[in-house]
Amino acid sequence: MATIRKRGELQWQAIVKRKGHPLQSKTWNTRKEAEAWARRVESEMDRGVFVSRGETERTTIADLIERYREDELPKKRGKGFGPALKTLESELGAYSLAALSSKIVTDYRKKRLTAGLSGDTVRKEINLLSRIIDLAGKEWGLPLPANPCAMVARPAPGKARERRLEGDELGRLLAAAGEEKHLGALIVVAVETAARLGELLSVTWTDVDLQKRVMVLRGIDGRGTKNADAFRAVPLSTEALRALKEVKNLPASIDGRVFYWWKASDSFNKTWRRARARAGVEGLRFHDLRHEATSRLFEKGVFDSMEVASITGHKTLQMLKRYTHLRAEDLAKRLA
Repeated sequence: MATIRKRGELQWQAIVKRKGHPLQSKTWNTRKEAEAWARRVESEMDRGVFVSRGETERTTIADLIERYREDELPKKRGKGFGPALKTLESELGAYSLAALSSKIVTDYRKKRLTAGLSGDTVRKEINLLSRIIDLAGKEWGLPLPANPCAMVARPAPGKARERRLEGDELGRLLAAAGEEKHLGALIVVAVETAARLGELLSVTWTDVDLQKRVMVLRGIDGRGTKNADAFRAVPLSTEALRALKEVKNLPASIDGRVFYWWKASDSFNKTWRRARARAGVEGLRFHDLRHEATSRLFEKGVFDSMEVASITGHKTLQMLKRYTHLRAEDLAKRLA
């Protein structure tokens, strides 16, 4: 039976002693709150689900995010985690791990969606928070009875982009690249291999076998592909081979990278926007070339779904489908 005792004029302390469990105590402003807390703790002990909340009550979401930045973020590829972590810290950082509830996360979801954020963005933010809480429980010694994010419905995925190259846009882009041989070659190789920008910027000449017509992708800075594979080998078409041979004749880079003109996607994006403007092409992202390439692989009729997936690196056919936008007129030509 719990002990409830008065402490001073305005506080009540609840003490729970139970064999097999460390002593639990907490001070409240009213006797009613102290009794309710004690009953809950005793009930959890009886049902074998009690978890001491001492440390989780002292640890804030901001504390967890800071540890994630220090321990986990350096292992991640890409830069999309920073803004999401900053938002989570700003909106939820003051809550203790023990106080965070599914209702709080649901309210966060509603607030973000009402502010005009896309369902994809909000879903990624909640999934990131959920991963951090899972890490806290499984590896950082801060267990909770349940992850509150697990009980929160995620916003539905947004409609997949369907932008592909239209008319003579590819020719105009290559013409806009002009004497920037690396840029023209990068565009061609992207359209022919379905490789991501970060993968291409990290390719070194040791990853390219012009004789066997194969290029190995090892992800950003060689840290593995986005889907956690150590590498992915892609076949090189005649056009891709021609573009790479053209780059091979240019002055070599110090670090051995093929497309060494740009260190990372940030610096390349400026080049891309300028070239796109010169070409008079609107609304086309460089990543849309991956959609274009994936669709072309199917339209050629040479590869089946599993073979295309091995080239593009998609783990599931559902994700492969989101990147495939076949033109009815091209399929009609195959029927004819």
